[in-house]
Amino acid sequence: MRKIIHIDMDCYYAAVEMRDFPELRGKAIAVGGRSDRRGVISTCSYEARKFGVKSAMSSYHALQLCPQLILVPGRMDVYKSVSMQIREIFHRYTDLVEPLSLDEAYLDVTDCTEHKGSATLIANAIRDEIFAVTGLTASAGVAPIKFLAKIASDLNKPNGQYVITPNQITDFVKDLPLSKIPGVGKVTSQKLADIGLVTCFDVQQYPRVKLIEAFGKFGHVLIERAQGIDTRQISPHRVRKSVGVETTLAKDIFTLEQCHQVLPQLIQELSARVHRSAKDRQIHKQVVKLKFNDFKQTTIEHRSDAISVNMFHELLKQALQRSQGRGIRLIGVSVGLANIVQGQSSDPTDNLTQLDLQF
Repeated sequence: MRKIIHIDMDCYYAAVEMRDFPELRGKAIAVGGRSDRRGVISTCSYEARKFGVKSAMSSYHALQLCPQLILVPGRMDVYKSVSMQIREIFHRYTDLVEPLSLDEAYLDVTDCTEHKGSATLIANAIRDEIFAVTGLTASAGVAPIKFLAKIASDLNKPNGQYVITPNQITDFVKDLPLSKIPGVGKVTSQKLADIGLVTCFDVQQYPRVKLIEAFGKFGHVLIERAQGIDTRQISPHRVRKSVGVETTLAKDIFTLEQCHQVLPQLIQELSARVHRSAKDRQIHKQVVKLKFNDFKQTTIEHRSDAISVNMFHELLKQALQRSQGRGIRLIGVSVGLANIVQGQSSDPTDNLTQLDLQF
């Protein structure tokens, strides 16, 4: 059994803003783009969440739910700088740190001798140090495996932690909703519910063959998670699998010609980002993403070993055929990257840019 800690900062971007601007403390605030420019919420304070405001929601909708909401433009350079301070604290305890984003990471502290090797005490110490250095609070989950550590970190938010010991795994997963398992989104959760699968216990009783037939490789993952199994190790150098850019449009567009006016700038930015951060990686596919004005989205992809403007135009044309008359509010382009070159590593937080967050 390993000793895994998942650290998750509490409403990170919003917390940094409230730290730096005390007049915002205790108020409903959100970091995101302006509502008159089709902005999107990146994160928000807990005061705002009480009104139903949440990440990825349009700023316009957020203001409807919470008229007193204070929208704050993002400061990615500050968030990255604070994130580096937090990572330095992690590395005081272990070199086995797997960042998931600027504000969360897995740590394997199995071989750490600090605090008598207690993962519970180590997690507490890390959270205390983060607060002392940055003035920000963090929540933690402690478990023998990754996916349970991640689930546990959300159970006592904000500024708390939850521990799942090895002998508690069986009882914990038995009643665990499948929707809590990382990777099970709304669509998958509904598909599972349609066949009577709501908890891990339901999956334990369900025929394995049928589950694999219905969900393919992910069926295998579900079977393992439902039994409290996760053999994934901590990966200190997570490898980027794709590079992409997207933009939320000021107004809905409807025609292919209008899309073609937006596409060149996106492709130019994508090419620059690939050259800047993944120039030694081989491209293996191109992807176009459209989000419609009902917030549903579609993606079209095709195998490709280089960025092809013509390919993006063709994929865009195919994606637009799925609009069914709906307006388009967001266009994105990306490339999938082949396996990493030996000896090369990549920082997943490099994928987070002002463009992505629509500030």
